[in-house]
Amino acid sequence: MFRRRAALPPFPPGGVLVGGAARDWLRGVAAKDFDWMVPDPAGAARGLADALGGAAFELDAARGYWRVNAPGGTQHDLVPRPADVAEDLRRRDFTVNALGVLPGGQVLDVVGGQADLRSRRLRMVSRGNLRADPLRAWRAARFELTLGFRLEPETEAAVREVAADLATGALPMPAWERVRDEMHALLRSMDAARGVDRLEALGLLALTVPELREGLGVTQGGFHHLDVFAHGVEALHQLLARFPDAPVALRWAALLHDVGKPRTLVRDPDSGRASFHGHDKVGAAITAQVLTRLKLPGDEVRHASALVGAHMVPLPATEREARRFVHRRRALLPDLLAVMLADREAARGPMSSDASRRAYARGIERVLAALEAQPSAPPPLLRGEEIMALLGLTPGPRVGEATRALAEAAALGEVGTPEEARAFLRAWAGPAR
Repeated sequence: MFRRRAALPPFPPGGVLVGGAARDWLRGVAAKDFDWMVPDPAGAARGLADALGGAAFELDAARGYWRVNAPGGTQHDLVPRPADVAEDLRRRDFTVNALGVLPGGQVLDVVGGQADLRSRRLRMVSRGNLRADPLRAWRAARFELTLGFRLEPETEAAVREVAADLATGALPMPAWERVRDEMHALLRSMDAARGVDRLEALGLLALTVPELREGLGVTQGGFHHLDVFAHGVEALHQLLARFPDAPVALRWAALLHDVGKPRTLVRDPDSGRASFHGHDKVGAAITAQVLTRLKLPGDEVRHASALVGAHMVPLPATEREARRFVHRRRALLPDLLAVMLADREAARGPMSSDASRRAYARGIERVLAALEAQPSAPPPLLRGEEIMALLGLTPGPRVGEATRALAEAAALGEVGTPEEARAFLRAWAGPAR
């Protein structure tokens, strides 16, 4: 069932390989992160670093944790070996993670993890273990997706109970940073869209991104054949089908691009037709709130939010419009095109047609051609001081307006020299000059 097993790294003295690396070795999957229980973490880390040509350093002096960074991006974490290894394994989350490997390949299996591996079954070690760390509920959804296993019924029921108790406050929410890390591990999967649906089915999405659930049952019509929620999930799927290496901020933008629609919904009382005016700007603000709550870095929050805010911008119909499109949105390209394409391909409603898809593709091609022709903004032709002197301005908003107008004219090819720039600004300022 599983692929041929790779060679294990050298075992530290008295070491036991545990956790995901043990699980993946048994599955025939090469591991990048190794967790070791050893009698002497400091000595074992230094010896392992010497053997592998890596670097050892102390992670946590109080607990005696060490880490080795080895060539090829491989990482080894070493912790003190407990007096009772079997009891430690019984405190793990799932049986497939409660496995240990000894030198020579002998397996420690105290809860039936090998049988569950063979059956591709994700089973909790105990209900108490799940409740002891509620983050394990998110981990269940993530492991289903990334391992290709299926939660067995009793474990699924326990995960749902954890989600329900978190919702009522009977259990404490994990730190948002930990939830974020689980969400990102899920979103980085090629099957991330199905993972979002699974979070919803387990009651975990309501705890993580409740704003996304506001789109459930919000029908759209027109170009759309799915409700707002399902459309966002499908847009994520379409994005990854075309851009499998998309960074996580881009994945969030695709998933959340229409998150503002439920709050801007207006239905015509006669026809029942829906409109969502301003949903892009509302969605940008919601996206910033969601990703800030999840503790993403500020630059990723701003980028994803800006993508959501710009996704409704019309594509250009001419080469000149394409140059203007690139100039005004250069910082978002090419990611903005990826979100727009994913949105378009996720729609497929009654107003969609092959002709409209071809027209959309031509618009994207114009932008890409303009971006290739001018991959970076042209250098400024005049300094701010020169613009103020030319137009008789003092520092203020008008200087910024003039600077932006000149920069756009240069990007469009309307001016190319300082002399042309001065003539443009005189004309731009008008008779008041």
